[in-house]
Amino acid sequence: MRNPPDIDSLVEGVLASDRARLARAITLVESRAPKHAPYAQELMQRILPHAGGAMRVGLTGVPGAGKSTFIEAMGMYLCKQDKKVAVLAVDPSSSVTGGSILGDKTRMEDLSREPNAFIRPSPSGNSLGGVAARTREALLLCEAAGYDVILVETVGVGQSETAVRTMTDFFLLLQIAGAGDELQGIKKGVIELADAIVVNKADGDNVIRARQARVEYERVFHFLHPFTPGWKPKALTCSALEHEGVDQVWDLIMRFRREMKASGIFDERRCEQNVDWFQSLLQQAVMQRFTTENKALIEKMESAVGLGKMPVSVALSDLLG
Repeated sequence: MRNPPDIDSLVEGVLASDRARLARAITLVESRAPKHAPYAQELMQRILPHAGGAMRVGLTGVPGAGKSTFIEAMGMYLCKQDKKVAVLAVDPSSSVTGGSILGDKTRMEDLSREPNAFIRPSPSGNSLGGVAARTREALLLCEAAGYDVILVETVGVGQSETAVRTMTDFFLLLQIAGAGDELQGIKKGVIELADAIVVNKADGDNVIRARQARVEYERVFHFLHPFTPGWKPKALTCSALEHEGVDQVWDLIMRFRREMKASGIFDERRCEQNVDWFQSLLQQAVMQRFTTENKALIEKMESAVGLGKMPVSVALSDLLG
């Protein structure tokens, strides 16, 4: 963005569900340029009253579990139910060049052509937790644009792929059978965060193995404390490729929404997520200001530590002192 953004036009476009201007609005809030920050803040302030109405679904899974195929199958199913679907897909950034392929639209050809769908791939950058730095802002913009369901796909699964849990209502873990992960999954912290596990690729010769894996995950849930109070996590099977079982997954998500709304947990979690978001941005702002104001001293300490002239703990203590 070379010229100052037209906030009035962006707000008007977002509220009118103009996909081109929605994409430009997300680009603005994702910008790291300091000059764009005031415009991004004004944009978020103005669209905030219109956000909050969507069902936010986080999705992660092991490599090869078919996340993109599942999201496309789910998205097409929901669009046929007259729902508007936004997909926020996060692509891993190269640790060498910092670049990303951003190829999710090519992997979801049918959904990308659907008028009621919006797909936004974003680079993960240096962010941990499996999501991009401004995924929360993009999510709110999509809600203000009138999308009924927001699907947030992480870059993968692991101990750190948990930030999506703090910004979504329902957290779904996609697995596959025969990969040796059935019982190993109990060792992964991510399974403790899941509201449901879906064993994908339950088709062809893999149907029996998928059903066996579902039973194993159901047993695992008996030994874990559910992350969502009052909700017993479920394990299901589906074939995203053949579009089988996707409707059952959505029915489960809607059941979760009804029960959690009735108990008050749903709205309570949304409030907690806003506080978590504030604390996350506060830590980033404090860290950025501290490193900027103490750049010369930090470089001096780094040199001393690198040359082995000062223990790391002593350097850190002196710096904070």
